[in-house]
Amino acid sequence: MNLRVQVQQTWQKLSSRERKVTRSYAKGSPDAGLRVRCKIILALVRGNSPMNVIRSRMAASSLVYEVMHRFIDQGLLGLADRREDNGDPKVSEEYEAEMLAVVPSSPRQHGYRRPTWTQELLILVLCKRTGIRISRTTMSRVLKRLKIRLGRPKPIVGCPWKKRRRIKRLREIHRLIETLPEDEEILYADEVDIHLNPKIGPDWMLRGTQKTVLTPGKNQKRYLAGALNARTGRLTWVEAERKNSQLFILQLWQLVGRDYPGAKRIHVILDNFRIHSSLQVQAALARLDGRVVLHFLPPYCPDHNRIERVWRDLHENVTRNHQCRNMKELMAETYHWLNKRTRTLQRQYLQKKAA
Repeated sequence: MNLRVQVQQTWQKLSSRERKVTRSYAKGSPDAGLRVRCKIILALVRGNSPMNVIRSRMAASSLVYEVMHRFIDQGLLGLADRREDNGDPKVSEEYEAEMLAVVPSSPRQHGYRRPTWTQELLILVLCKRTGIRISRTTMSRVLKRLKIRLGRPKPIVGCPWKKRRRIKRLREIHRLIETLPEDEEILYADEVDIHLNPKIGPDWMLRGTQKTVLTPGKNQKRYLAGALNARTGRLTWVEAERKNSQLFILQLWQLVGRDYPGAKRIHVILDNFRIHSSLQVQAALARLDGRVVLHFLPPYCPDHNRIERVWRDLHENVTRNHQCRNMKELMAETYHWLNKRTRTLQRQYLQKKAA
């Protein structure tokens, strides 16, 4: 007898409740496999031939015929997932713990010459450490479940200071922020380059296409010196056409004369860039008569300067793949984003203080 006819006869033998459950599973079962198996049976019951089901790309031919035979032999129970009879799963909590310990390291630390991980290498290394070998499909599911992503590493330069000295300096700065009197201000300061030639970065594209970014050809530059208040989130900045000591001195005068005129003393946390410690800057600090005190971070520690995050977000939201035709338009976009960001930062700091 024709298999499709046998499927339809088996369907007729089901109770109305069983038919309703099958339709429900086909529409919204969280188990994708069960959902597909139910859809195959419903398609056959509605008069579609097995070949039509296969041509519709609902499932491969082997699965279609397997589901038909299971349904004919066992009825609705034949559509259940049989993997639960395979015993305990290979991937245990101990296996996942080993994976979380291995992924942050490099294959070179495990005897391989390749510097980056592949799924095959992870399978081999974890097999040596746990005695359990899994397939690539299972590895993909485990990576997804543990939220381990394929990302782009961040290049860094190691701090030349000894660890103890570096930690001591960072603790001193943190203690200063915590114990600063109310009549004094403390800020993170740094400079950022704005180029008319856009920074190129990843973006979503349709398959088989590649977006283009029109560049002006001849590049133009502007430089911003910014200061982020460590207690209030207020962000201020000055602009110049050159990044030199004059730009930093301009920022210091703005902090004292316009941004925080009532502050008894202004503490500035910053990196060791040479424009921050030149003879011109030292002369300007002397003229300010102790109202500004500089606190230098350990070398190559940008993650401890909070304003660095603001500059990264600025590039992501404004300069990355931008389409501005001239510097005036680009700086207008930059100022608009900075004004919006400072309002967001101040609101976040107020909420944190209230909590």
